[in-house]
Amino acid sequence: MTYHIVLGVTGSIAAYKAVEIVSGLTKLGHRVAVIMTSAAQRFVNPVTFQSISKNRVITDLFFDSEDYDPGHVSLAERADLLVVAPATANFIGKVVSGIADDALTCTTMAARSPVIIAPAMNDGMYLNPVVQENIKRLMELGYRIIEPEEGRLCTGRVGIGRLASVEKIVGIIQEELNKKNK
Repeated sequence: MTYHIVLGVTGSIAAYKAVEIVSGLTKLGHRVAVIMTSAAQRFVNPVTFQSISKNRVITDLFFDSEDYDPGHVSLAERADLLVVAPATANFIGKVVSGIADDALTCTTMAARSPVIIAPAMNDGMYLNPVVQENIKRLMELGYRIIEPEEGRLCTGRVGIGRLASVEKIVGIIQEELNKKNK
């Protein structure tokens, strides 16, 4: 069965792994719409996601459309699942605080589908009590969190904060979608 998945990509060094997530999901036959924050675009060019997904990549809250179609709302309404991978501390904090100031946070706030968030950041940031409290709050609100892994970080340190493996993320996405068939 084909599902419509919205994948949000935030400004993390792990953004390149999101390309592999889109590739894996499209190979499974799913339609993937990508929303990138401005910081994410500093790591991966939107054209890369457009080439893999065969869909327009949303990079701005106010984009032109053939019809009057507030993109963030229509994407949220069509989505069977919204996934944010990688999710930065900034994105997590905004969602917990109800801040919707870009295409991704607005779409997340408007989502009627389940939302999966896969954090990726430096271990100091991830273990910060504020970030941990924000993640806990998201789980209490019904968001599904894919915990990051321990391993080599971009700073060269070893610690927790690496984006979960692409295989794990795609597997959890498929698991969540399979619940819709029941």
